Amino acid sequence: MEIRQRERIAECELPESLHPLLRTVFAQRAIRSSQELHYGLDALIPPDALGNIDAAAELLAAHFDKRILVIGDFDADGATSTAVALLGLRALGAQQVDFLVPDRFRFGYGLTPEIVELALTRKPDLIVTVDNGIASHAGVAAARAHGINVLVTDHHLPGAQLPEADVIVNPNLPGDAFPSKALAGVGVMFYVLLALRKVLRKHGALAKPEPNLAELLDLVALGTVADVVPLDHNNRVLIHQGLQRIRAGKCRPGISALLEIAKRSPAQLAASDLGFAVGPRLNAAGRLENMSIGIECLLADDPASARQLAAKLDELNRDRRGIEQEMKEEAILAVEKLALDADLPLALCLHEAHWHQGVVGIVASRIKDRTHRPVIAFAMDDETGLLKGSARSVAGVHIRDALDAVATRHPGLVEKFGGHAMAAGLSLAADRLAEFSIALNEEIARWISPDELRGVILSDGELAPEFLCLDAAIALRDAGPWGQGFPEPLFDGVFDVRDRRIVGEKHLKLRLAPVGAASVLDGIAFNAAEFPEAPQVRAVFRLDVNEWQGRQSAQLVIEHLLSA
Repeated sequence: MEIRQRERIAECELPESLHPLLRTVFAQRAIRSSQELHYGLDALIPPDALGNIDAAAELLAAHFDKRILVIGDFDADGATSTAVALLGLRALGAQQVDFLVPDRFRFGYGLTPEIVELALTRKPDLIVTVDNGIASHAGVAAARAHGINVLVTDHHLPGAQLPEADVIVNPNLPGDAFPSKALAGVGVMFYVLLALRKVLRKHGALAKPEPNLAELLDLVALGTVADVVPLDHNNRVLIHQGLQRIRAGKCRPGISALLEIAKRSPAQLAASDLGFAVGPRLNAAGRLENMSIGIECLLADDPASARQLAAKLDELNRDRRGIEQEMKEEAILAVEKLALDADLPLALCLHEAHWHQGVVGIVASRIKDRTHRPVIAFAMDDETGLLKGSARSVAGVHIRDALDAVATRHPGLVEKFGGHAMAAGLSLAADRLAEFSIALNEEIARWISPDELRGVILSDGELAPEFLCLDAAIALRDAGPWGQGFPEPLFDGVFDVRDRRIVGEKHLKLRLAPVGAASVLDGIAFNAAEFPEAPQVRAVFRLDVNEWQGRQSAQLVIEHLLSA
């Protein structure tokens, strides 16, 4: 593992009033002007810049007196997209809007023909997909064969052919000039609603008083963070605005209930709280049961009902953690066996017969972090007899494009696939896993060399002792939102260990002093109880605000700990 300092952009025009630490941090994230740090709603890219959005708005407007059925996805982005679609369409005046979310274990992903058959019982005139649909050729064709119009809203990368929907809105369509390709599915749906409001206003059909669509931004922020899309400027605006609403107590009862059960203070909420506390509880429904529970929680208007649903989601999340831990331990053993025989492959394909379909993505992510290479974890789909794989990748390997190349070079090997640069899903015949693993490794070798898979930690450098303080910690917290593509600052340094103890059975609590300095501050290293005692350590850490009994203090949240 190598610790490497981020490069700083030489030319940037940031205000002198900015905290000096933030000036350095932003320069290391290629922020060149204060305009890129302006997160007002006026900084959003205009909706009409998104391809096909006017046609989508007109199609929706034409169905306001008909039955509209929203088909969602079974992750947090899909759940928030569904909730935004229903709440927004109803607020704008649609009278007959309902939703259907696939059970991943019975129907698979997206608008499948089987989901269309189920949807027919609702007798929809228009199907709207959210966070899915761009690869649903057969499902779109089935819906249209029954006389149902289809609007696809999605953000996943399209294949060579597009489904024959009435309208498709996706910033990643070929030729779409929309500047933010990183919109999550919930962001795409929010943009469609903005365009719809404009069309209804033009036709004189907008409900009075005009609905404030900004009230949906708490959901947009949650879905965007939870889907781990790159936080370009446009996404940071959406998240910042959503966080502001949550901090002010103006969020959905379901989000409030999920924060309450996760013991997170809305007033001090950071984007990372949405990603690590709220998102996993919402995702647990889609992983283990049915995402309808999560969507109902987000749609709940009554706080008591929201708390009941949040409690159910919390219970599912605890079950998910137990399953994940068992699968992770088995995966680590498999990786260690591989390492005993030879160097690890460039990409890992892992499978155990009893693994749970809903948890393989998390296991792939954990093993990817441990081995610093692309990982695909597979589980058996008893309905189809196929292996369902969930892939997680590393910088330098666009995993969806890598799967595309494998499918092209080996026709018939991959049943179907889709996804993003860093995450993807696929189906595979069980007896072809070994063949696929060889083909994938041959492809990954075209992307990256073994030397590039050592694991590099990008640090913002050492912090001078005067910046190891509460003032700097608050400045960093408030300068977000931080996330994928706009990472939270990570620093490194050598410290004298003044005290150490184990808390919560597996976490290491430290009292640390910068070498040569008199000041002492707290540090916490999660899941590091077995780290050997050492008088001096090198820590890679985030500078955080710790709150205890109404008192705030600076704390180092240690991501990596090495003996000095």
